[in-house]
Amino acid sequence: MFCCLRTVRRLCLDKILLQCILQSRTLSGADAINALRPFYFAVHPDFFGQHPKEREVNENSLKRLNGYLENLQKPGFRSFKPTQLTFYVREREPNSSNVQEPFSASGFRAVSFTLHTRDLLSTVLDILNSCSLSTEHIQSLNVNSQPHKEAKSTVNRPIKWDKTYYSFTGFKDPEEELEQAQRVETTLLSWLDYNEASAVKKLKKSLPLRKELERLKIELSHELQLSDIRWQRSWGIAHRCSQLHSLGRLVQQRPEILENVKGRTVVFTDRSGMSAAGHIMLGTMDVHHHWTKIFERLPNYYKLQKRLLLLEDRISQLLGGIQVIYIEELQPLFTLEEYFETLNSFYNKLRDSRLPFHPRSLRGLQMILESDRYAPSLHELGHFMIPTVCDPAALQWFIFAKAQEARENLKRKEEMMITEKELINTSTERFSLDRLYKDPSVSSAQMIDCCKRLLEESLPYLQGMHLCISHFYSVLQDGDLCIPWNWKN
Repeated sequence: MFCCLRTVRRLCLDKILLQCILQSRTLSGADAINALRPFYFAVHPDFFGQHPKEREVNENSLKRLNGYLENLQKPGFRSFKPTQLTFYVREREPNSSNVQEPFSASGFRAVSFTLHTRDLLSTVLDILNSCSLSTEHIQSLNVNSQPHKEAKSTVNRPIKWDKTYYSFTGFKDPEEELEQAQRVETTLLSWLDYNEASAVKKLKKSLPLRKELERLKIELSHELQLSDIRWQRSWGIAHRCSQLHSLGRLVQQRPEILENVKGRTVVFTDRSGMSAAGHIMLGTMDVHHHWTKIFERLPNYYKLQKRLLLLEDRISQLLGGIQVIYIEELQPLFTLEEYFETLNSFYNKLRDSRLPFHPRSLRGLQMILESDRYAPSLHELGHFMIPTVCDPAALQWFIFAKAQEARENLKRKEEMMITEKELINTSTERFSLDRLYKDPSVSSAQMIDCCKRLLEESLPYLQGMHLCISHFYSVLQDGDLCIPWNWKN
């Protein structure tokens, strides 16, 4: 009942706000930014440092939102396409919303909405309401400071005829056509048709840099005998080349400090150190001095890594042989030190509880540790997700109850990975793609579903392109096409 009253109150408030502000003037760009502060605070990528998948989704969605807001402020701009956005929202207070949105593996609320409004105020209200954020602060906006420039721009606005004119003449009403187009959800074919030329142009422009990137990567990997070179985030090709050039200069200046990197993976990311997975992290904002320190400390990192592996074995012995693993794609980006502390704390708690697990009774099963959960759960891929603060007795009961289901999920995971790989290869060949890949936040089941549906279509637009399966439509700066895994036909 109270939930319904809150909903009615919010709808009434939005209606009153809309009428009051529209009677005074349209919202300015500065007012819109001010009104969206609670939203920016809830989704800003800087607050998602340890959650790379959610951070990347929010970064891409913010870019597209900013483009939409900029277009709204252009005088005479009328061609608005519905824009679907997905954000991961931080909750300032637990259970602060009665809206049941899905949560990500990291516990953030996933919110998706489509923008099809043609003025700033309606757009701001849509965004805040979609994220279950208050709109009451909009009343305090200064609605009397309409810029003179904006008032002048209305002189050139197109003539708006009465509806009877179109009925009498038989001409099409442009307003009606636009509203009709906005109500239609974006389809894969229409989006590809509209964006193909732009993507091809960007891709051709990026080809020389792509070749340069590949050359640098091969040369550095060979010279340093690295296992791989990766990037945590989807930086542009030019940015990646710049990072490899920086590493190359360091190799020339201080070759002696790079003797201990053989067989390792280097990851360019937001901070320097060693990751929980044992990869060498080079912070892209750090200077050579910081990178040099990391390379000098590698022997100490390797010693800590051995202690960490020993700790994982001890936890496994206490839990009946279940394997403790760290999954980069699903877990926050921990440094080696942070992950060691997490494991050590969990181990001490287990050791003191003396749980009666039969030795090797859980061999073949897997678990990951999570510091932002409070109840254990079983992932669809078969591994247990165990909170570091979990009660040992509750943990024991949960693992015993779900052990058989976990084994079935692990078997299904192996089958799905084989199917996924086959479908990616088939799709790449069928559409003559240069590359087909997925965002880390897209599951194997989602990728399989997407590829199966793609193979039922005729898509000449994709020849020679780079296609990324994600959660939204976008053309990346280097010409990669992003489409949602659940695209509509």
